[in-house]
Amino acid sequence: MRLALLASAAVVAVAFATSAGAEEGMWTYDNFPIARANQTLGTNIDQAFLDRVRLSSVKFGGCSAGVVSGQGLVMTNNHCVATCVANLSTPQINYAETGFLPKSREEELKCPGATAEILTDISDVTERMHKAGAGLEGQAFTQARDAEAGRIESEACGTDPKIRCQVVSLYRGGQFKLYKYRKYSDVRLAWAPEDRAATFGGDLDNFSFPRFAIDAAFIRLYEDGKPVETPTHFAWNPNKPTEGEAVFISGNPGATQRLLTMDQLTTIRDVVLPLDQLIASELRGRLIRYSEEGEEQAFIAMDPIVGLENTYKRGRGRMAALIDPAFMARKAEQEADFRARAAASGVDPWSSLSAVQPVARELYPSMALLEGGTGLGTTSVAGGSQLFSYARTLVRGAQERAKPSDQRLPEFADSRLSGVESRLFAERPTYPELEQIRLEWWLSKTREWLTVDNPSVRTLLGKESPEGLSARLVAGTTLADPAVRRTLWTGGLAAIQASTDPMIQYALAIDADARAVRDAWETRVQAPTDRASEQLAAARFAAYGNAVYPDATGTLRLTYGKVEGSDVPGQRFAAFTTFAGLWDRATGAEPFAVAPKLLAAKDRIDPNAVMDMAVSTDTIGGSSGSPAINARGEIIGANFDSTVLTQRNAYGYDRAVNRSVIVTTQAVTVALRDVYGLDHLVQELGVSPDRER
Repeated sequence: MRLALLASAAVVAVAFATSAGAEEGMWTYDNFPIARANQTLGTNIDQAFLDRVRLSSVKFGGCSAGVVSGQGLVMTNNHCVATCVANLSTPQINYAETGFLPKSREEELKCPGATAEILTDISDVTERMHKAGAGLEGQAFTQARDAEAGRIESEACGTDPKIRCQVVSLYRGGQFKLYKYRKYSDVRLAWAPEDRAATFGGDLDNFSFPRFAIDAAFIRLYEDGKPVETPTHFAWNPNKPTEGEAVFISGNPGATQRLLTMDQLTTIRDVVLPLDQLIASELRGRLIRYSEEGEEQAFIAMDPIVGLENTYKRGRGRMAALIDPAFMARKAEQEADFRARAAASGVDPWSSLSAVQPVARELYPSMALLEGGTGLGTTSVAGGSQLFSYARTLVRGAQERAKPSDQRLPEFADSRLSGVESRLFAERPTYPELEQIRLEWWLSKTREWLTVDNPSVRTLLGKESPEGLSARLVAGTTLADPAVRRTLWTGGLAAIQASTDPMIQYALAIDADARAVRDAWETRVQAPTDRASEQLAAARFAAYGNAVYPDATGTLRLTYGKVEGSDVPGQRFAAFTTFAGLWDRATGAEPFAVAPKLLAAKDRIDPNAVMDMAVSTDTIGGSSGSPAINARGEIIGANFDSTVLTQRNAYGYDRAVNRSVIVTTQAVTVALRDVYGLDHLVQELGVSPDRER
């Protein structure tokens, strides 16, 4: 498990070189500034430290996590296992209410469809990827790049189900790296607290500090029916953290857009965020109304509502940044400096990117609503309907697998099929009423935004209403049965075309329009954007020399900062919250009612134990669950949130307001030992089960 230590000499990019703060940067592991971090923090880390941290860090779905024992035990956030908890629960046995509290490893339950990965190797494939697209334009450029990425991944990983390879675009096409992961497809839930213990304060406290949430959970990696041996793991530190101490956060931040031009940011401000925010708020309202119909409905809607509230509030914070004159003025100054430095080269990618924006603005609503996957926004096709997702995967998979791998849509390349199958065959519960709400909302919003006379809307609805069509599709489909999905997948295109399942037939009927929108986007927006972004990256390398980090891409990064509070207008708080603060904040009424088991343990809990802390690290969505590590390599917490002012972090780091919110290992130790009595986990972590005050 070798890591390539030296980046290509050409890749010396600076995100905001003229104003970068000492703690700024979501750094790749093969270009981490060890000397700069040590100078800033007063630490003495080295390459061996980085290797241990990397091999102890886990990608878990859309979240992050850290290995904390030699037996495959992994800590992440409770909200990162919420879907697993929901899938394992029933209205009669609701683990979100009771907590999932196995008394031994034998009682740990498999999370349906879940996978976990550890990054084992990084290598440079920039030359191959740039060569593949040389001299091409439009969709030919995009398809050639996608095909080459698939070939690279297949060559490196073959068909080994335990290994996954991914070609990652960095610096928006300035560099490409091959990331190789050790993959674990048997992930079991080992502990989750009562949901109210992890979400105390609810949406009112979301994206804020002080916080009083034990947003933590444990999963365990299994292979061949046994826990995986993980000799490289974080040592558990159960003690109180120290204000001012250095903290490193290792995780998989989802996406930042710091390298975009001002014209591109304007498109996000004026088109992408308004669409995403308006339609997400309506879906949230529909789900809240549904949840109020009864206990079973509240159970079904709980996890989707939490996810939507996160998305909505995150978007609100990002919009606030893009309409903040001072913030945008700083961005404009940085771009002006960059353009002045690059002027001598005679290359002007800014003009090319500017020319793309009117097209992007025109096509974004259709692309987001009919196809998704723009990389700009968060709107999900079919409102996130699981049943429709199965249908589209089956239809597209059958169509694409009939072609050679290098001619397929990239998500169906040979190197990625095992992941598609893992998600498609997973045994997950589906709820017809929830599915109908999602489909009905999507159909009505698509008709509203694209207009009644849009040809794609006519194909989408025919002579039916959103209400009637969604009800018919959900009532008639059998795709909730994994055996049906497996049979259709195995049967290929003939089985799909012969299927009488209404959801399959519907996905087939609307597929041509969705593909046409995707083709237009790739030809008129993605390809020219990628080409100009590659030129922009080269100009940045030439202008700023040897420097820092690319935008986040959902791949493993390391960032650093210090434990500290904040003292800026609208955000003034100390570094820590304690259990004493929880008891003081509790009112007995939601969302400030303490979880029953936690409240029952009040007399056993040290009131001065630290629950949560604020840290000046550079994080973003996707960093949830990221292990927080001290300079000795010990885990001292897990990132679970950031403040609302930090949401501007998508576009630029501001140390004055940038604060990550961390649940401490001291709080987790208290929960395991003093609240839930899980002594076997406490001992596995190397902590005495005897409570000490």
